Amino acid sequence: MKILIASPEAVPYIKTGGLADVVGALLKEFRKLKEDAVLVLPLYKRIRDSKIRLADTGVSLDIQVGDRVLNCRVLEHKQSAYFIACDEFFDRPEPYGTAAGDYSDNASRFALFAKSVPEMCRAISYKPDIIHCNDWQTALIPLYLRTLYGKDSFFRKTATLLTIHNIGYQGLFPPSHMSLTNLGWEMFNPEGIEFYGKVNFLKGGLIASDLLSTVSQTYASEILQPESGFGLDGVLNRRRNDLFGIVNGIDYREWDPASDKHLSANYHAGDLSGKTLCKRELLRMLFRKEDDSEDDQVPLIGMVTRLSEQKGMDIVLEAIPDIVSYGVKLVVLGKGEDRFQSSFQEMSERYRENISVTVGFDETLAHRIYAGSDYFLMPSKYEPCGLSQLIALRYGAVPVARRTGGLVDTVQDFEPLTRRGTGFLFSDYTAPALLDALKRAFCVYTDVEKMQSIIRAGMKANFTWKRSAQQYLELYKTALRKKKV
Repeated sequence: MKILIASPEAVPYIKTGGLADVVGALLKEFRKLKEDAVLVLPLYKRIRDSKIRLADTGVSLDIQVGDRVLNCRVLEHKQSAYFIACDEFFDRPEPYGTAAGDYSDNASRFALFAKSVPEMCRAISYKPDIIHCNDWQTALIPLYLRTLYGKDSFFRKTATLLTIHNIGYQGLFPPSHMSLTNLGWEMFNPEGIEFYGKVNFLKGGLIASDLLSTVSQTYASEILQPESGFGLDGVLNRRRNDLFGIVNGIDYREWDPASDKHLSANYHAGDLSGKTLCKRELLRMLFRKEDDSEDDQVPLIGMVTRLSEQKGMDIVLEAIPDIVSYGVKLVVLGKGEDRFQSSFQEMSERYRENISVTVGFDETLAHRIYAGSDYFLMPSKYEPCGLSQLIALRYGAVPVARRTGGLVDTVQDFEPLTRRGTGFLFSDYTAPALLDALKRAFCVYTDVEKMQSIIRAGMKANFTWKRSAQQYLELYKTALRKKKV
């Protein structure tokens, strides 16, 4: 099967968030499965300036954006990734914007990128069976294939899939930007890409793609509801039979406590002694504790997260005085909104014996937090899939998480009667509900046999990318069958 994945970001080339990890891992897994899969990205400045050596294909594209025609070049890397070069639009410090806000011409930038994908396919004679689009930056591609390329025999058999990684990001622009899409004003209506008086790029993909997917089964159900659909629940409900959920995976070779070079000791589900050493080292590093056996016995909660409201930081801050009163340790690594960064730093100063906060990102510390923590806290307001809980399970850090989105599909709430489960879930988005879940978790902590059985169940769970990739391949086949009808 010929698979073209269009995305605004992907590792190892460019990353601003989890989307990059997902797309990069999926491409890697397809190639392992011997599928003819390629990736297409904008050529951002950070990619051009990196150590990755790109080859010029010699292909030049003239792309119309509004009343302008811009010349783009196509570069490639190892015949598995293609890059659309347009310096006017992509030769900038960041992919989408700066700390001051999004770039004002993002509509032009990603309309150009969306148009360049089918043009590139024609120019390099790559006729994809499926074009897999990701998020609003690529969502116009299916709409262009149905309109501008609707009579083009080159794409007659090409099916499309649009994956929604976070429906909160839709690509909303003023109505004056409609002309930049070259779709014609007849598309600016409630049945088209008009959305409460604005142009909505994501909606273009929702109405035009052969199939739709998102990154967990529960999130697929949630976005059909008004409270979680961010205004698009009506459109999604009309296409509910074409909407699927596939949980993301993680790279089990990169995230493997048995061989992780970032750790002071390695371990596996059959022998957890190394995890105790990792906890001791984390305490020493962050709290300057030297082999304090008393501290070893205290539950250690880890968080590796974006410091944002979506991730539940407001209820964590509200709960911290109570968490500290339990005598436990809390370790936080992350960056995000200024108000949360300063509040967490203030808490770590106030409760320095119990709380450690590192603002920023440190890969080694992230690995050590997963390995050294007894529990991993994820109180998200909403969570399309989540990768952190999958890593936590792999490393034996028992998730304490809110019952939302992908957390429901990946963490099994512990049942004392059956002694089955891989974590502790709570439903209400409140500090008391979070604290109740922590209390349930701490009740198990002193029962070594029960605690280790929860840890081992999580470590043995299968969230590999191979599993997810095979599910996507089945979805591609469904899209192709739908295309033929």
